[in-house]
Amino acid sequence: MGLFDGFKKKPKAGESLTKEQIEQAEKQLEESYTDRLVYSAENIIEQKEAPTEETAEVFEEVDESALDEVEEADTEAASSQEEIPYKEIKSYSEKAPVTRVIGQTKIISIINQKGGVGKSTTAVNLAAALGELGRQVLVVDLDPQGNTSSGLGIEKSKIEYCVYDALLNDVPLEEIIIPDVCPGLDLVPATINLAGAEVELVSEIARENRLKDAVGRFRGKYDYIFIDCPPSLGLLTINAFVAADKLLIPIQCEFYALEGVTKLLDSMKRVKSRLNPTLDIFGVLLTMYDGRTILSKQVAAEVKNFFGKIVFETLIPRTVKLSEAPSFGQPITQYDPNGKGAQSYVSLAKEVIARG
Repeated sequence: MGLFDGFKKKPKAGESLTKEQIEQAEKQLEESYTDRLVYSAENIIEQKEAPTEETAEVFEEVDESALDEVEEADTEAASSQEEIPYKEIKSYSEKAPVTRVIGQTKIISIINQKGGVGKSTTAVNLAAALGELGRQVLVVDLDPQGNTSSGLGIEKSKIEYCVYDALLNDVPLEEIIIPDVCPGLDLVPATINLAGAEVELVSEIARENRLKDAVGRFRGKYDYIFIDCPPSLGLLTINAFVAADKLLIPIQCEFYALEGVTKLLDSMKRVKSRLNPTLDIFGVLLTMYDGRTILSKQVAAEVKNFFGKIVFETLIPRTVKLSEAPSFGQPITQYDPNGKGAQSYVSLAKEVIARG
């Protein structure tokens, strides 16, 4: 007898079901169906049998929601157990001795007023690659977000002084530099305090030269000094323009990245004509390149056509490992030394050295 057979009695001719009979039949049908679902559920739990056709959809929804909850719980547990490997904060007097002669120091600002183009990623990974090639490198984090500092494994809450203090409180860089965060790499960190520097610098004397005065005393102590600039064209960026010998411009291989380049070049020309006559472009770096897309190829071709030979031959690919490395407080050369991202930045470092 089927599930619905008890409700298939045909009324006699001229006879129709009453409303009460219909409601009773619906109630019996619902109770019978519920009983079968409960019975099937018990069989699945106790006997581990496959669900019946009637219960398959119900249990599929239950299983999916349960799996989602389990996965979320596992993710939360893993994140709570995993700690960011922050580096020990040492004083400049504890810096490892330099065993080679330092050549002429090159101060290079990594700049683009558009955010998300790879400025901090390039500052961290290019500096680390140069350090592993035997160069002495100082990175100045001039971005209030402090991504370069955290990307190198520095816990910002434990920093006593940052670049803000050098700009506004005349604290010497020797008291701010964190040495040997990576082989051959020292850091001038940034904290959220730097966010107020744009306003506070307005009333300061020689406000455009504050960073130049602080960093200039370290010429001859490092091969390269990189300044990681904020994504704006405010006073912090003007300080980076004035302090730098050259500019390194990362450009993301997407259409919007091209729109702000003209404004950046105009700002550079104004600074060059009034504040820093020797300022010039050291190189243009194409970042987040995806060779599978026509757009990346078109943007790369357009940039090379506009800037010519100053565009680096090395293309920085879009890879997951490059995005993951900062969360572990490591440059890509340590986090994934054999990956495409690390190989690209090592290749870029060799190009930088070759350009002198």
